Amino acid sequence: MNLKKQEKIEGKLKNSIIGFAGAGGLGSNAAVSLARTGVSKLIIVDFDKIEKSNLNRQYYFKDQIGKVKVEALKDNIKKINPVIDVQTYNEKLIKGSMHNHFSNCDIVIEALDSADAKTDFIEDIMSNYPKKHIISASGVTGYGNFEKIKIKHLGFLHIIFDEEAKDSENDVLTSARVSIFANAQANLALELILGEGK
Repeated sequence: MNLKKQEKIEGKLKNSIIGFAGAGGLGSNAAVSLARTGVSKLIIVDFDKIEKSNLNRQYYFKDQIGKVKVEALKDNIKKINPVIDVQTYNEKLIKGSMHNHFSNCDIVIEALDSADAKTDFIEDIMSNYPKKHIISASGVTGYGNFEKIKIKHLGFLHIIFDEEAKDSENDVLTSARVSIFANAQANLALELILGEGK
């Protein structure tokens, strides 16, 4: 490992703030990946509680079933990186005010479930913070077809997607594929923070 490059990267990351709209499969896995890299602060917003059905793809454990997701995720992240600042909001994002907790973020990762919520969130962020990077993901269902995943850069909006994927009502959500998308979001966030993105 190149120690000088690692130190340079850590220096840039120690002042970075990344927000997460959602703490499910995408949000929980992307947040953990970025916590491991040395990002200084994470802001996580979600209203849900952990269910048994979440454990096949979300970064939670059996003994956390029934707990509030944002608090459980904070606990898990702190076990990995005790010095990271994790700010959580246990609330549902409502159209028109979805941007409220993300004003200080360098990058916002969209990790919501429904297509409508995704659209509302992106529009809300872009309207209020037009120069804030948003990393979105869609087409997460299924398994395999890794080569079909693409990234589209539309100014400050970056979309990781598989246009051939089915919606969640007509396909399954698997850990491997959800994690690929989540880590692609985390990886792109690193590229943008470190000045090597599009």
